[in-house]
Amino acid sequence: MGPERMLPVDDALAPLPAGELHWLRCGELEVAFAAGAGGRVAHLRYQGVEWLVDAQQAGPAAIAWGCYPMVPWAGRIRRGQFHFDGRPHRLPLNFDGHAIHGVGFSRPWRIDRLDAAAARLSLELPSDGYWPFGGAAVLDLQLQAHSLQMNLAVQAGGQAMPAVLGWHPWFRKPERLLFSPRSMYPRDREGIATLPRVEPTTGPWDDCFIADGDVTLIREGQHLRLRSDHDHWVVYDGTPHATCVEPQSGPPDGYTLAPHRLEPGQRLALTFELAWAADST
Repeated sequence: MGPERMLPVDDALAPLPAGELHWLRCGELEVAFAAGAGGRVAHLRYQGVEWLVDAQQAGPAAIAWGCYPMVPWAGRIRRGQFHFDGRPHRLPLNFDGHAIHGVGFSRPWRIDRLDAAAARLSLELPSDGYWPFGGAAVLDLQLQAHSLQMNLAVQAGGQAMPAVLGWHPWFRKPERLLFSPRSMYPRDREGIATLPRVEPTTGPWDDCFIADGDVTLIREGQHLRLRSDHDHWVVYDGTPHATCVEPQSGPPDGYTLAPHRLEPGQRLALTFELAWAADST
């Protein structure tokens, strides 16, 4: 596809209202998701404490509120460019000269199942200039009395494709962040992750880390423990109203730094578990 057709697609910073909300409840945990606004979780409340930044607090930009799935890539693809199967590909640029956070965060998802404490949503990925490979994504939300499990998966369609998955939660600013990464990807002048990995630096961060254990946020007398079945985490804590702690299956610019290939019909999944406990300190 020639560059003349690759016009910017401003979905990242464009207003995206939540629209209709669907509430899930179990015990003292309440979750509202907005299927029409990128399949995101719009509200996350435990014992009456709201944990997520909403559009009213942060402004309506699509990438700035709630907790949304990043599929089929997470973070930035440098200048929207990568190679796959020996061929160059260019994605539309939607944030600061790069292609950010995939195609799912601004598109409406279909509700396939909705119960009192669980839901399943799905999205057919495009086969066009925005994303040429097709495929499909599914996300599941499952509440227990003190925890939320979110499962995100992408499956290749009739052709092979690259894939990186992630969740992007905008947490209201915690009083403490307990996080012990073992390495990080340094960022270059464009703010993009690079190799080789290095020892973690002190914050503030907008960086991708390798970490094996849980991440814990402490706020309003609650401990929120975050756990993933992958070891990549992006942490952004450079704004006074929020901290983002994002589990990912690979790094930003992952199609270049750590390529993961899905053959036709093959699937990649990412589980993100959030569990609450009273502050015992």
